[in-house]
Amino acid sequence: MTRDVYPPSEDSFLLRDAALDEARPDDRALEVGTGSGVVAEALADETRRVVATDVNLAAVRAARDRGVPAVRTDLVAALDASFDLVVFNPPYLPSSDETPDDGIARAVGGGETGREVAERFLDEVPRVLAPEGRVLLVASSLSGIEEFEENEGFDAERVASDRYFFEELVVLRLTQ
Repeated sequence: MTRDVYPPSEDSFLLRDAALDEARPDDRALEVGTGSGVVAEALADETRRVVATDVNLAAVRAARDRGVPAVRTDLVAALDASFDLVVFNPPYLPSSDETPDDGIARAVGGGETGREVAERFLDEVPRVLAPEGRVLLVASSLSGIEEFEENEGFDAERVASDRYFFEELVVLRLTQ
């Protein structure tokens, strides 16, 4: 694993476990922002098909090294298929213009509020979400979980959570 790829961490494993609980054998699954590919790799054995995306070429290579078909694109921009299950562990830490510009910083820095990338994703994901599709989204108390739960475009349900000494991480199931 290169320093340019977000290494599997607590949030990765929380999403992986929630995704495995959510996955159905006939699902077409998508992991957006795959990073190391650990979540998509786990979904590959539980779903009909899995694809991963990442804007970071090193992350695309890491996912491919795990045997996951991966596309270099910003969020879902290059995709024209529909998916039953879309999972995303977005960059969720508040960041600023002074944040270093490297692969790891981009993987965790979610803009001034920490929600900018996730909010853009929620605007774009309906285009690739199948009817009755589900989205699993990681949210952090450091950037505001309630804002995602109150999003007018989706119904939200907490399906997994973990508390650390400095934050709570939650996986939300979002449906339209």
